Amino acid sequence: MRPHGQTKLGFFPLPIPEAKRLKNWLLFPERFSALDPCVGDGVAFAHLLQDVEAHRYGIEIDAYRAQQARALGIETLQANTMDVRCQAEGVSLLYLNPPYDWEAGESNNQRLEAVFLEHTYRWLKTGGVLLFVIPQLRLAKCARLLSEQFTDRRVFRLTEPACLQYKQIVVLATRRKRHARLSDAALLDGVRYLETLSTKADLDPFGDTADVRYEVPASETVVLTNLGIPLDEVEDLLLESSAYRQAGRVLLPKLGDVKGRPLTPLHGGHVGLLCTAGMLNGIFGEGEARHIAHWRSVKFTDHWEEEEEDGTRILHDRERFSHELTLVFANGKTQVLTHERKEPE
Repeated sequence: MRPHGQTKLGFFPLPIPEAKRLKNWLLFPERFSALDPCVGDGVAFAHLLQDVEAHRYGIEIDAYRAQQARALGIETLQANTMDVRCQAEGVSLLYLNPPYDWEAGESNNQRLEAVFLEHTYRWLKTGGVLLFVIPQLRLAKCARLLSEQFTDRRVFRLTEPACLQYKQIVVLATRRKRHARLSDAALLDGVRYLETLSTKADLDPFGDTADVRYEVPASETVVLTNLGIPLDEVEDLLLESSAYRQAGRVLLPKLGDVKGRPLTPLHGGHVGLLCTAGMLNGIFGEGEARHIAHWRSVKFTDHWEEEEEDGTRILHDRERFSHELTLVFANGKTQVLTHERKEPE
């Protein structure tokens, strides 16, 4: 995953128009349970179930987004989905838009799209509906499980601009009944068909008009249980622990504090030393111009090429250091100033 995606914990929400289109493909009973194991801020899930009587459940690892989802009426558990347990075949609708990344750990050998599907599909009752949003290429990794455990599978490409960036598709399917086993030949055909779709260039677009309607079965409430470490609670208690205080003396030394006025004006060299030493960090300005400033020294490598008379090309590398100033403004904008000026984000 790209660094900006990692900072969002793999959160790439489904655009609201796509969520509304998904709703057109569903027939809802009077009462049922629906789950989003990667609910994020809950906006897409809320639009999917707008004006529908349902028990809404969500799982979100980020505390702030979990709070946002709760504000939309979604019963949200702040946890890592891999640490959560739910009764088998308890929910009627599973909306799954998992992180687009590789599994964390020593092996890093599995895509999270497949890992999340493997972990959560058992929570969907037989006859329940799966809505699975993933990048198109990742369909191949999920092909066997989808063929083995689901029927009435349909695959469409999403068309909103935000979805085109990751070539997102949606898989609509119904959980297969336990006694409805496939022959080896039928399973192999299903896997090959989905693997072919994972690289097909002209998948049908997901439109506003539904060809068929997936009937969501009725179901009761469920209980989600977090078997993992309560990260927020640990974070709150950490500052009070004796181990943290002892380690903090070594790992978090106090920054130098400079007071008073210099006898003579500082020249550029003095200012540069103070900046890169961290002694000119702090909060400055007022109102919209109020900002946090942080200096550091950064190493850059310049590359250039020279050509000799005989046509030989020589590549040169030269390392140098430059000052870098990071600014975070009160309105949320950030700016990095270095030897090459970067525009505000």
